[in-house]
Amino acid sequence: MKRHALAAYGILALPLAMVALPVYMQVPSWYVERIGMALPVTGYVLFGARILDTGQDPWLGRLVDRLAARGRLGAALWVAATMLAGAFAGLWFPPQAGAGWPVVAWLAAMLALTYGAHSFLNIALLAWGARLAPDSSGRTRAAAWRESAGLAGVVIASLLPAWLARSSGWTPGTAMAVYALGFAALLAGALAVLLLRAPAWPHVAPPDPRPPGQVVPQPRARHPAAVRRLWLPYAANALAVALAATLALFFIRDRIARPEWTGAFLAAYFLAGAAGMPLWTRLAGRYGPARTWAGAMVMAVCTFLWAAGLGPGDAVAYAVVCVLSGLALGADLVLPPVLLANALGPGRDPAAEYGIWTLLGKLATALSALALPLLAALGYHPGAGGGRALVLAYAVLPCLLKLAALALLVFHVIPKEEQAR
Repeated sequence: MKRHALAAYGILALPLAMVALPVYMQVPSWYVERIGMALPVTGYVLFGARILDTGQDPWLGRLVDRLAARGRLGAALWVAATMLAGAFAGLWFPPQAGAGWPVVAWLAAMLALTYGAHSFLNIALLAWGARLAPDSSGRTRAAAWRESAGLAGVVIASLLPAWLARSSGWTPGTAMAVYALGFAALLAGALAVLLLRAPAWPHVAPPDPRPPGQVVPQPRARHPAAVRRLWLPYAANALAVALAATLALFFIRDRIARPEWTGAFLAAYFLAGAAGMPLWTRLAGRYGPARTWAGAMVMAVCTFLWAAGLGPGDAVAYAVVCVLSGLALGADLVLPPVLLANALGPGRDPAAEYGIWTLLGKLATALSALALPLLAALGYHPGAGGGRALVLAYAVLPCLLKLAALALLVFHVIPKEEQAR
């Protein structure tokens, strides 16, 4: 497949990532520090909204498959994009400050709308790419283009709001309003490119399930065994990544004590992820996606164990941690969707399976929100310095989860992949 076709397919991931980073990483500190919502209340609202988001993904996946089969997916994508642009803008401007019920209800409603629209667009994009190529190598290339565009969007999200506020003298609220307008314009342009220039949705008709000479059809397994084997390692790894993402801003401010470096730390993390994608793509072609992903997990564990020993003033060392863990992130983004695409049998519409896939990732993100009330119960107070509880939640617990994912991958996925190869 030509590069311009792959680029047209993957470009929608850029604006989708511009939403994902602020919603998952900046909203908690925004509502605690700027709006005045209590830390436990913020955590519970995030958890509830993410649980709601988690439950809708399988249904959204089936909806994407039905709309695609009927030729109505394009119009539905435009509706979802409009909803996403409006809800994301509203997220930063609650009707009042404080922790009253109007603010709580506003945050919950805007999160629900943002998550729902984003999920629909993201599931459609993942399923679109699952059938763009007939082999693992081609799917890996498509995933690399998509995730590279996504990381470019994340870098924009990590740097642009702070740059707007610093260079123009605007308040953070004004900077976020301008950012939301720019995001809406990029989202519309990227969706137009996808629908007009990318390869058409590759819908595959299911094969006749009847063996020769048999009249009664035999039902296929709802989820192939190869797909089910991926669920647990993917979920454990996703929870590890989500915990670190949820607590990163708190760790930078209260443990490293360099909040002014936040944008640079995040940019280093995501730029390293983008830079590492070609490496992981080549390694996956040689050793297989599962073994390559396992190697990236080992790298991430070693890096975060180092982060657990850092303290105030260790900004340069933490920047190195961001680069190394960012390199490992590139594998987390590119390789699991390829493993799922490889595990799907012929003739199976992919969006329903990707709905389960995103459900697992979002369940992990929802559970990570419970780290906020847990930290509060353990005596952690934002702005008062990072103690042992913050270190354990940010660095040590993700390592344990990564090790669990690694064990599942090594003993349940890699042997099957090697047999297939």
